[in-house]
Amino acid sequence: MKLIVGTDSTWSLRAWICGQLAQINLEIHVVDLTDVEYKSKILTYSRTGLVPALIEGDLVVHDSLAIAEYFNEYSDGILYPKLNNERALARSLCSELHSGFINLRTHCPFSLDRVKPLSEINSDIKNELTRIESIFELAQLPFMFDSAGVVDAFYSILAFRLNSYGIKLQGKAGTYQESLLNWTTLQQSIELAQSWKNK
Repeated sequence: MKLIVGTDSTWSLRAWICGQLAQINLEIHVVDLTDVEYKSKILTYSRTGLVPALIEGDLVVHDSLAIAEYFNEYSDGILYPKLNNERALARSLCSELHSGFINLRTHCPFSLDRVKPLSEINSDIKNELTRIESIFELAQLPFMFDSAGVVDAFYSILAFRLNSYGIKLQGKAGTYQESLLNWTTLQQSIELAQSWKNK
């Protein structure tokens, strides 16, 4: 399988982590998203013009959620919990992250470089942080469920982003944030993302 990723793309990193958890051997093709021609380059692989995109033969799977689901099926369900209610919760949490937290994304853009801590937290960001804290408090620890899965893959990148801006959650939520930050798979993904930029 070939995974098309982009530099500084959080969703590309999430797809890569899911691939690692599913123990899938991936050929990585990096598109420099700072290149003025990046869209045309992606379009040679995926009609969406977006990353990530997974290619297997004639099949192109676009969007990180769909790629995660494909990896889950490919690996006999390893990315999701075994219990029905936990699987439903996992999908809900991933979908919420996929479409939400717009204020944090706007005011705290993902970066692998050193950034200034957030000096002011407005009410919109505070509301999103309150919701994130309540999500992180659900963790069974050290992962969201019994073992590392798609929720950890998705939210570990958020944990990294928050930490970059000096945002450290408290209590059990903070424990889960630290657990994600210390997770070897996340650390490997950040190192890989750095190498993508340096190519």
